[in-house]
Amino acid sequence: MPRLTTETFGGGDQSWLGSTHGIANARTEVLDISAFTAGTHYPNGYIPSGTPVAKVGGVLVPYDKTEATTTAAGVLAGFILTDQRVVGTADFAVPLLDHGRVRASKVPNSFVAPVAAEKRAATTIVYV
Repeated sequence: MPRLTTETFGGGDQSWLGSTHGIANARTEVLDISAFTAGTHYPNGYIPSGTPVAKVGGVLVPYDKTEATTTAAGVLAGFILTDQRVVGTADFAVPLLDHGRVRASKVPNSFVAPVAAEKRAATTIVYV
C-alpha cells in the first residue's frame, strides 16, 4: 500500500502587503530552520506569510527588531511572502519580498518598521 498524505494549502494572511508591487519579483532564499523556534515562530506548523527575516551567513534567520541592533540579525532582509510549512529540521527555500509596500501594523509578531537606516539598508520597502 502506498504511503499517502493529505495536505491543505491556503494563501495565508497577506493583509500585510501594501500593494502587489514586488510580489512577482520575490527572490528565493534559504531559511535556516534551526534559528526558528516552534512555539514562537511557527506554533501552527508553518511560518506565516509576512514574517520579517534577516540574512546571516547566507541564510535567513528571525529578524531582531531591537532598534539598537544594526548588525547581523538586526538588518532586515525582507519578509517571507507566503506561508511556509515546516517539515523536519532541514533548511528549505522560501520566497523573500525585499522591495514593495508593506503595512507594518499587519506584519506578524508585533513588527515595528525600522527607523535606523542601517536596519533597512538591505531592502527597498515603503511602509504604509
